[in-house]
Amino acid sequence: MTSRGRTWTHALADGAVGDAVPSVITADGTVGHDVARLIAVVPDPGSPYPRARNGEVGLREGLALAEAVTEVVAGDAHLPDDRRRPIVAVVDLPSQAYGRVEEMVGIHQALAAAVDAYVSARTAGHPVIALIVGQALSGGLLAHGGQANQILALDDPGVVVHAMHKRAAAKVTLRTVEELDELARRIPPLSYDVADWARLGLCDRLLDVDDADDPTERDVTTVKEALTAAVERARRGPRDLSNRLDSPGARETRVASRRVHEALAAQWRRVRDDDGTAPQ
Repeated sequence: MTSRGRTWTHALADGAVGDAVPSVITADGTVGHDVARLIAVVPDPGSPYPRARNGEVGLREGLALAEAVTEVVAGDAHLPDDRRRPIVAVVDLPSQAYGRVEEMVGIHQALAAAVDAYVSARTAGHPVIALIVGQALSGGLLAHGGQANQILALDDPGVVVHAMHKRAAAKVTLRTVEELDELARRIPPLSYDVADWARLGLCDRLLDVDDADDPTERDVTTVKEALTAAVERARRGPRDLSNRLDSPGARETRVASRRVHEALAAQWRRVRDDDGTAPQ
């Protein structure tokens, strides 16, 4: 089954594309002077988990992502920080896998393993870049891409970054889809337009391409150049995610989030200074 995640991984790869499991593919691709590890979650119609057959991040996917990222971290542990390989999360995810089996077995633990692996890579000095080429919804993005130093996205109508699908959001908010679209024109966080999402300060660059479904040679060059610049920014920047709230976009559109963050940090400092311990 084709998907944008699979298409772009093959387009950016220098050679063969392998898989840890059929739904998690990996490859190496040249990015500037580096050889980056590309990782993508793709549909697997033959998955034994029906809820994870269309590219969702499920039990196998979360653990396979963790394994793929940890392999890179372990392999580069002997290298100086500035030579550790970039990791590019190619993102095209309809969501995490919603299912009774997933909840019973512990999808939260599988996804947490993936998140922990990406955090470990980032803090160890690996530039972690998320390249959003399609859907990036809900827990799927949180597990695969949400922990990146830098987030790039194609400026294309097929790219959607949000907490839930539009019809589900309309149902939860007791509105019609049309009413939700009207609200989105005034409230950027409600919008499903990737340009509106980028205004929140979470996107480090939107990329113009000719064909997001079948990238041209020019498209591949554009994306590789953007990845190269993102890797350089990641190596110069902080290893935490403070840039998400300090970006110009966030300073303009996420004022409330910044205030909450500052208030929590101040409370943490007061408790620590009062009794010499951090709050539990």
